[in-house]
Amino acid sequence: MKVFTQFQAPEKQTRTTILQTAQRLFAKHGYDGTTIRELAKQAGVAEGTLFHYFSNKKKILIELATEGWVEILTDLLTELSEMSSYKAVAQVMRRRMLNISHNADMMKVCFLEAQFHPELRDQIQSEVIGKMTDVAEAFFATAMERGVYRQMNPKLVARVFVGMFAIAGFSQKTLLDPDASPQAMQEMAEGLADIFLNGVLVKEE
Repeated sequence: MKVFTQFQAPEKQTRTTILQTAQRLFAKHGYDGTTIRELAKQAGVAEGTLFHYFSNKKKILIELATEGWVEILTDLLTELSEMSSYKAVAQVMRRRMLNISHNADMMKVCFLEAQFHPELRDQIQSEVIGKMTDVAEAFFATAMERGVYRQMNPKLVARVFVGMFAIAGFSQKTLLDPDASPQAMQEMAEGLADIFLNGVLVKEE
């Protein structure tokens, strides 16, 4: 999560510190394994101060995960707008995986914890993932209109695309492997892009 503490007002800085600390602890110990007492201690605030900003621990988790997904959406928008051509999928995929790898704590909270909290999963699904799919759908629909991609359901293509880069970024070869090299990510990105653009069947003569 891209949060900046420098030059922030004291109250905003305290809120940011609580969120940053929660992100680190949730990623390391899990949501259920992190107590309010430990969170307040690690953030350097009293428990009462923490409750002044967040009424309960679930509120912290929801804000963290929602902001994390908004960041993913913003990055995707940027990547698609800067895409040099409709075929440059590997470039987008590689940058997304690198970004996910560099923000491992945030991604663990977004992906893992959301599975165990239906209200959080539903909120993320409705507020963020849907928007990501809509953006990608418009992008691919335009590519189809221009004859770059064959005509098919652009929403389906968008869902495959969004799911593909998310799963790739969270796979054992990238996010969960601290020794994964940029070259390994590049190879995975190119392979996924090739499958996405060309499929897996041998082309008949």
